[in-house]
Amino acid sequence: MYKKTSTDQWSKLVVNGGFMKGFVKAMLAVGAVVAAGAGETIYFYRRTMKRNEAKTERTMKMAGTDWSQYAGFIGERKNRMLAHPHSDVWIQSEDGLKLHATWFPCGDEKKAVVCFHGYTSQGMSDYIALSEYYLKNGFSMLLVDERAHGQSEGEYIGFGCLDRRDALCWLKWVTGRCGEEVQVLLHGTSMGGAAVLMASGLSLPPPVKGIISDCGFTSPKEVFTHVLHSMYHLPAFPVIPAADFINRKAAGYGMDECNAAREVRKAKVPILMIHGDADTFVPAEMCERIYANIASPKQKLIVKGAAHAESYYKDTEAYERAMDELIGGVVK
Repeated sequence: MYKKTSTDQWSKLVVNGGFMKGFVKAMLAVGAVVAAGAGETIYFYRRTMKRNEAKTERTMKMAGTDWSQYAGFIGERKNRMLAHPHSDVWIQSEDGLKLHATWFPCGDEKKAVVCFHGYTSQGMSDYIALSEYYLKNGFSMLLVDERAHGQSEGEYIGFGCLDRRDALCWLKWVTGRCGEEVQVLLHGTSMGGAAVLMASGLSLPPPVKGIISDCGFTSPKEVFTHVLHSMYHLPAFPVIPAADFINRKAAGYGMDECNAAREVRKAKVPILMIHGDADTFVPAEMCERIYANIASPKQKLIVKGAAHAESYYKDTEAYERAMDELIGGVVK
């Protein structure tokens, strides 16, 4: 039933009118903040996780490595790499994606390395220089295009969390091609480095003898938080929790669901960690934390003055010597 408002009640409403106006303004302000946060999250998510929005040029700028100084060195090695016989390989992932790699056979194909590239790169880009080392030492090379990169299918980037499962599929292809007696290394750079470290926690097939991770990170959540803080001077909240929620629904995994620093506690094969101490994109602190947790035999190389993914170019001799030490102990 309608109740008539008394004179006193009307007076109170008038007196409190300032409060009501302030309350409405406050709610509008909160709404604006929420809307801004939602817009910021969607913007961040699309530019980071979706293949058509994540750009190589932006990644290179954020990483800060001056690749122009190595152009001649890379060009020479690229010519020699491309002169080596190679062919396309296609497989299907566990979730039905068509994945691509390039196969460089060498010798009797009884030694092989499966290589995983960095964020927004592709298989034929990150191992141009290292191809000379591997091919000269009798290793066949499988240069993988990770999901949502290169010629591989996929809308959402796996950030190692999904790529580690794809690694098992690639290992199955290698053993099918070369036989069960083949001796295999996993080598990853940046996001690929995270992928091979995360794979160390899986039940790897017997042919896998060792893992090399160059500037790998712990988890997408931690590296995104670092980038937001150090490069954009923004807090992780609410962007990271909101992006994590979206990614679970869209891509099927959480941003800290798989963390390399946890997965290496289950590692069974020897691991070589390599990192530059001048890396501002993936801080060397992550390398130290991962290394401290490795359960299997381990080695570490910290390259002085090397920026992100620059270690091989900054000190080729030290890098190859570390590889020699690992490989000499696990591959016959």
